[in-house]
Amino acid sequence: MTIKAVVWGENIHEQTNEVVRSIYPNGMHNTIAAALNTDPSIEATTATLQEPEHGLSVERLAKTDVLLWWGHKDHGAVSDEVVERVAKRVWEGMGLIVLHSGHFSKPFKRLMGTPCALKWREAGERERLWVINPRHPIAEGLDENFVLENEEMYGEQFSVPEPLETVFISWFAGGEVFRSGLTWRRGAGNIFYFRPGHETYPTYHDANVHNPQGTYSAIHDAPNVPVEKALEPIVERGPRLHQAGEEGYK
Repeated sequence: MTIKAVVWGENIHEQTNEVVRSIYPNGMHNTIAAALNTDPSIEATTATLQEPEHGLSVERLAKTDVLLWWGHKDHGAVSDEVVERVAKRVWEGMGLIVLHSGHFSKPFKRLMGTPCALKWREAGERERLWVINPRHPIAEGLDENFVLENEEMYGEQFSVPEPLETVFISWFAGGEVFRSGLTWRRGAGNIFYFRPGHETYPTYHDANVHNPQGTYSAIHDAPNVPVEKALEPIVERGPRLHQAGEEGYK
């Protein structure tokens, strides 16, 4: 059965900022929808803030299986009537995927019931996302981690309710960490928050999302990672119990 997805985009920065327009000339919402439509099981369309009812009429939401939400500059412009309409559909079973700065969006805050605040820094720094729930369907096809060379930093504490599952944790070049992939259930609907996606970087052109995954045999492994193979350069600073390459105790 085809999954009917709607990608909602605020669609402001693409119109007003030359950097964003150069990266997403057709809009971030269209870029995300195009990526989803490479999967034959998904039919993705778009909606924007500027459309009547923000493109989210009662009739359209009634036919939507998953709503993806990206907003940043003008969360307050979203109609409270539409916010309640979205929340009602999530309670009824529609999925909701909230992207990056959508953490401050009205629908997400309405469904979380908390401030949804966090630390941030816009410095184009490297982000390494660790897949800590590798058998979760969201993480299918991914290696144990992947890198985005330029992203905005989000840092803990992230004032959201305790999630049902944590799928990703991010580390940033400045040292902060962040729970970057979280799930909740509200009523009959599932919610997923995915952190990456600052508009001045080409995150939504990255291909680290859509490969099927086979058996996760590495679940049995407990590898001893040598100092010289650390992902970031380190210097050995203390005594060892194990020799280089020696297996740990099980």
